[in-house]
Amino acid sequence: MTGRYPFGMPSFDIVSEVNSMEIENAVNIAKKELANRFDFKGSNAEIVLDKSEIKLSAEDQFKIKALVEIVIGKITKRNISLKNVETCDPDVSPLGHARQVIKIKQGLETETAKQVTGFIRDGKFKVTTQIQDRQVRVTGKSRDELQAVMAAVRAKDFPVSLQFQNFRD
Repeated sequence: MTGRYPFGMPSFDIVSEVNSMEIENAVNIAKKELANRFDFKGSNAEIVLDKSEIKLSAEDQFKIKALVEIVIGKITKRNISLKNVETCDPDVSPLGHARQVIKIKQGLETETAKQVTGFIRDGKFKVTTQIQDRQVRVTGKSRDELQAVMAAVRAKDFPVSLQFQNFRD
């Protein structure tokens, strides 16, 4: 459902974002642990943060698995939802060198946004939803109705973690 409303109607945005500073902190802590770990002494294992991807490389599949555990452990300690973290399959070369990518999902993908809007529509709330640039805008006449939508969305388990932003009264 889409529609044009005058400014001033209560609204908020449903987004799925991960704080990039928290990811950076988690990667830096993981790098420090990597430097101090006895089982990685003398190995050329590395952790590289590249925008919304964490690239891991190590000498073999066992070390790449240990690197993934280190990074995922640090991410969870920074209170980042693992729903927004996608661990790709490791890529092992014939010589044994392994690489792996951990992707950080930012923004709502179209499929997930459709799930969210469908869920809100099925809830028979007196609001309108609109998918806009990797987020969902929810507009309604009353604050109470918007807060009921927030509570319902929080209670439902979606494939990514959701946050609410730009609440306008």
